[in-house]
Amino acid sequence: MQKPLGTTAPTAETDWRAVAIVVAAGVIVALQVGKGIITLPALRADFSLDLAAAGWIISVFALVGVVSGIPAGVAVNRFGDRFLCILGLAVLACGGLAGALASSFAMLLAGRIVEGVGFLVTVVAAPALLQRTVAAGDRDFVFGLWSTFMPAGMAIALLCGAWVEGWRGFWIANGALTAAAALLVMLMVPRKKAEAGSIATGALARDAWTTLTASGPLLLAFTFALYSLLYFALAGFLPILLTERMGVSPVAAGVLSAIVVAANIVGNLAAGILLGRGITARWSLIAIAAIVMGLSGVAIFLAPLPAAIIFLLCVIFSGIGGLLPATLLTSAPLLVPMPRLAPMSLGLVMQGSNLGQVVGPVTIGAAVDWAGWPAAAWPVAIAATVAAVMAGLVRRFPLMRRGHS
Repeated sequence: MQKPLGTTAPTAETDWRAVAIVVAAGVIVALQVGKGIITLPALRADFSLDLAAAGWIISVFALVGVVSGIPAGVAVNRFGDRFLCILGLAVLACGGLAGALASSFAMLLAGRIVEGVGFLVTVVAAPALLQRTVAAGDRDFVFGLWSTFMPAGMAIALLCGAWVEGWRGFWIANGALTAAAALLVMLMVPRKKAEAGSIATGALARDAWTTLTASGPLLLAFTFALYSLLYFALAGFLPILLTERMGVSPVAAGVLSAIVVAANIVGNLAAGILLGRGITARWSLIAIAAIVMGLSGVAIFLAPLPAAIIFLLCVIFSGIGGLLPATLLTSAPLLVPMPRLAPMSLGLVMQGSNLGQVVGPVTIGAAVDWAGWPAAAWPVAIAATVAAVMAGLVRRFPLMRRGHS
């Protein structure tokens, strides 16, 4: 069995305190994605934005990650996972506080770009931190738990943000919370016994190129891009969709959106359990998630269905879709040519995730502005079909044909 992440073997005993802090930090990081979604109506009113422009509030957050996933993995190997995790959280906090004080849409987007840098660094460094604090027998469960950070943080943001008056105060509170997370990691997560800083720059460059040209990580990165496009096509505009299609109040839309996003947590945890027990092949979970997301997504946007059915389909879309990110995140380190490339492989996969986050909201926002909500069904159908094809392509890797490794 290959080591799943980093260059250090898993510890003999899981440090559950460190696991709890790192996963909590991930949830707080994801709050910064969710805050943009729940405050989107207020931001549109404050800055006089159409839906396509508003989509950039969500998408620009991930823009940096489109080209910086591999460099983030290189930085983790060069400077150490703990240092990069703390740095990422600090940068994220600064960007959030700057955005809260923005007097123009351009300044707001600039703050979101800074936040995006911190977000990417944190979510690439955190799994490497988990790897060296988790026993081998707990790996699948812990990484299944880690994969819930995005839906968990977004659900909390949607639930809390729905009751907050004024978006600026909510953003300031999130900045303070992120700074507190950085402090907790600094004080409570143990240092690495042998830091990774001794790796030569030339060797890091060769490792980056090897990772970038490895077929397994590339396929997973492209699949994650398609998943993120699908997921954020719905989640990015969910409060607006529920308000316009179901006629609910903004508070009710926030609560309902939180329920939908929380369903994704169940899917992530289910994937971790299924994979850890070897019940289901990895490629089949990818295929199931892609097909269900495609069918339910098309129905949500295209079919003239009752409000209750639309909401149920949103829950199914999110819940079954949750099988996919957990599978991809736990699979990426298994398909690298050599174990030490695992952080870079994860960085490449996160590049794919960020690409989907950029493309999804902007594409859907433009489609809806052009031809109404039914137009959103077309990019959803195309992305789901291609993701299902990707599942077939990754099936050729032996490790993708079984649940655990």
